[in-house]
Amino acid sequence: GREMKRLTLFALAITLIATGFAAKTPYQAVLQHSRIRGRTHGPNVCAMQKIQGTDKKYFTNCKQWYHRKICGKPTVVSYECCPGYEKVIGEKGCPAALPLVNIYKTLGVVGATTTKMYSERAKLQEEIEGPGSFTFFAPSNEAWAALSTEILDALVSNVNIELLNALHYHMINKRLTSDDLKHGASFPSMYQDFDVHIHHYSNGIVTVNCARLVKTDQHATNGIVHVVDRVITAITNNVNSLIDTDDDLDTLRTAVAAAGLTNLLENEGSYTIFAPTNEAFEKIPPETLTRILGDPVALKDLLNYHILKNLHCSESIVAGTPLETLQGTVLEVGCDGEEMTINGKAIVTQRDKLGTNGVIHYVNELLIPDSAKTLLELVEGSVVTTASKLFKDAGLTDHLIGSEAVTLLAPLNDAFKDKSLAMTPDLKKLLRNHILKEKFSSKSLYHGQELETLGGLKLRVFVFRNSLCIENACIAAHDKNGRYANMFIVDQIVAPPMGTVMDVLKADDRFSTLVGAIQRAGLTELLNKKGTYTFFAPTNAAFSAMPPNIPTSVELANLLRYHIGEEFLVSGAVTSHTRMKPLTGDKLELGTRNSTVYVNRVPVVETDLMATNGVVHAVDFLLNIMIKTISYFSASSQCDVPLCFSS
Repeated sequence: GREMKRLTLFALAITLIATGFAAKTPYQAVLQHSRIRGRTHGPNVCAMQKIQGTDKKYFTNCKQWYHRKICGKPTVVSYECCPGYEKVIGEKGCPAALPLVNIYKTLGVVGATTTKMYSERAKLQEEIEGPGSFTFFAPSNEAWAALSTEILDALVSNVNIELLNALHYHMINKRLTSDDLKHGASFPSMYQDFDVHIHHYSNGIVTVNCARLVKTDQHATNGIVHVVDRVITAITNNVNSLIDTDDDLDTLRTAVAAAGLTNLLENEGSYTIFAPTNEAFEKIPPETLTRILGDPVALKDLLNYHILKNLHCSESIVAGTPLETLQGTVLEVGCDGEEMTINGKAIVTQRDKLGTNGVIHYVNELLIPDSAKTLLELVEGSVVTTASKLFKDAGLTDHLIGSEAVTLLAPLNDAFKDKSLAMTPDLKKLLRNHILKEKFSSKSLYHGQELETLGGLKLRVFVFRNSLCIENACIAAHDKNGRYANMFIVDQIVAPPMGTVMDVLKADDRFSTLVGAIQRAGLTELLNKKGTYTFFAPTNAAFSAMPPNIPTSVELANLLRYHIGEEFLVSGAVTSHTRMKPLTGDKLELGTRNSTVYVNRVPVVETDLMATNGVVHAVDFLLNIMIKTISYFSASSQCDVPLCFSS
């Protein structure tokens, strides 16, 4: 019995291993998805997505199917026989397997009639009708039509040699199905054993020398045919020699040599290079270009930012995809109709120049990574246009163009709404306090840390659950890390503390009634001593709405203590549901709507008056305290609406 059990387990294990090995290739996965979408039309029907106004068809994945878009362009769905099947008159779908014939005849079956005609003219017909086991990457009729006349003339004027060699380069002397066409594989062709290079991408697209397989796995008696969308040519040079021999890439060649990257481009690899043309370099301001070319670190970063870790033929891109560069950050490579795009811009002018160790796409604009930029370039290239202008007006440009290791706090444009932007000594001083004396990364800032500014102030770091703030200004975007200095984009102008909570209230006329009430309630000392208080400070307007009967000093103290939270909270750290425990009473409920902060549904009229021992937020209504705590509220049974929201 036990032996039997072991055998069964063994058999089960073998089955599991076998199914594990039968993992579908990406191409098989999209083919299967297309079959499922075509099922309702009968057996062996595949749904294809065709880009409107072109002949480009694709098997489809879920995302493309629901978006009904490829390369940002709308698609129409057509239902066709899946590879290897055909229609039968009077029956639904594609019930019959295509009859197996030799490769020469199969070329006709799959519609590659031009390839068939040229095979005959080049005396290849006999070979592909005869015995053997071949793989033929057959260019579609459109692929031949797209060849330049001079290339076509050269081939056709010498059919016995040139045309035969060209066709032999499309053949491999063994049968390879799409499953055998593994990503990064190379196979010797039947033209002097020159390799053809296969890429099988995760989105199901398969290419040979960057030509896309548009009809796959058409079996023949003596091999297999894959229809491809362009005529391919033999590859003998590495990408470095391709760059060396093109006058359009003179500046790039010089830069590659200066950065010491020549070796990388000569060695084994499978890179994608977005090669900036001479024109791309000329578009850059000369002083920027001179600076980068004279700085080996920045230059290397700049060039590595143009090189992807993996080889991507243009046909493999059917939607925007973040791809990693050798510089360490990503480029968003996508497409817009026929155009290939980088970070959303159609700057690729020539594509798929294939070398033995990578592919080159030409770009007519230089891609400059943050890590090669000065602070000034970082600021000018980002969304903080108001701050950018102000730092220049304040005469701080020297700190932004030099090699000082500093960190710039740049407020978003919204932070300057309703503020006077005329340059005054005070504003200058304030802006100097937006430059920290060290180069920081926001990831390494810690709660309670003090950061020294050029103006000599020390700013405090506060870490909240969903925000990281420097005084009242919370970080609003990813760090921009430049060549020497970094930039944090923040949501507000940094307002360093002027004194204690009590000092802040005394300095502001709106709080004169409150200051009197604090003194009467005996809370002055509390608001002057060390601590982290958040005071929702009622303005004079709030007190004028108070019930007429005068509370005792104990009642008044309790009322005020209900307006003071025990922890420190700036407006940028308030999420839609934030709770805070007051010094007296149960809880304060905070929320935000349309960038206004509410406490117990009362809007805060001014936020973030910073103090050394806390922060003050002004409110124009007293907060309704839980009735238990204070007697005089119950005395007037009427609920004065601004004062308390009876729920």
